[in-house]
Order: sequence, then C-alpha cells, then structure tokens
Amino acid sequence: ADGRLRARVAVVIANVAGARGLEKAANYGYPAFHAVGSEEANRILAAYDIDLIVLAGYLKLYTPPESLRRAVLNIHPSLIPSFCGAGFYGRHVHEAVKARGCKVSGCTVHFADEVYDQGPIVVQKCVPLDDEDTADTIAAKVFAAECEAYPEALNLVDEKGIDFFWNRT
Repeated sequence: ADGRLRARVAVVIANVAGARGLEKAANYGYPAFHAVGSEEANRILAAYDIDLIVLAGYLKLYTPPESLRRAVLNIHPSLIPSFCGAGFYGRHVHEAVKARGCKVSGCTVHFADEVYDQGPIVVQKCVPLDDEDTADTIAAKVFAAECEAYPEALNLVDEKGIDFFWNRT
C-alpha cells in the first residue's frame, strides 16, 4: 500500500459529546456533529451523499438507514472471533486477552450487522505479545495495528466493492 486513503470523508458524527474526533474533524474542515443514537445520526447522514459508514470507538449497536444496511464498517480490538460480542470492548478486551495468557492479539475491521462483531471480516492485523505485557501495553500495540488496518480496509472496500465481502462468506 502507498499509505494513501482513497476514500473521501463527507461528515463526522460522534455519539459522545466533546469527542476528540469532532474537534479534529472541525480542524480539517469536515462537518462535525454530536448525535445521541442511530435515529439522530441517520437524520444527519441523510443530508450527505455517502456510500459507506465507518464506525470508530462507537460502543453501541448502530442501526443504519436501510439503504446503507450492508455498508457499515467497524473496528474491533481483537482477532474476531476471539474476545468479541456484547461486553467485549476497549480495556475489557485487553484484560481478557492478558488473563487468558494469549501470545498474540490484534484487531479486526469488519462489516457490522445487527449482531455485535458478526459481519464479514475485511482486514485483521496481528500483534505479538510478551508475558510482561499489561492490558495497557496490549492496548497500545493493538491501537498501532488499528491505525494501519482501517485505511487498508477502506482501500480494499473501495477496490473490491462492498458486495465482495458479503458474498464470500
């Protein structure tokens, strides 16, 4: 990969007021909004021409507009199908990985559907772990992998199309 993202950002929406992403988006000149839930977010999205919804740090089950039902990407801080589903988010994932004594962890970019962490996988990145790792050091390693995985996944979706991923499983 050449390190370039071929996608265009149309709008940024956060479900947490004061999220750092809103400030960053505004600094880059992107429209940025706070929306409490799916309905409010979808009302905002309706004003923009979008092909793909990209979730990052969104800890609720998102219900997209019907026209974009299969066009929602999410990132999860583990190698799905391990340490995923309801209750497995953020630090909880990394604590569980440490408690299990895993030798690797990583992240997964996947399409989201009506079940947590269930949709087709687009990209997974693996990170090696040491016995000395803590939940915090695991989180840092996984976050670095996430920063590589999401742009790679977006470019793959751009190249292959959304249907490719839904039709291969």
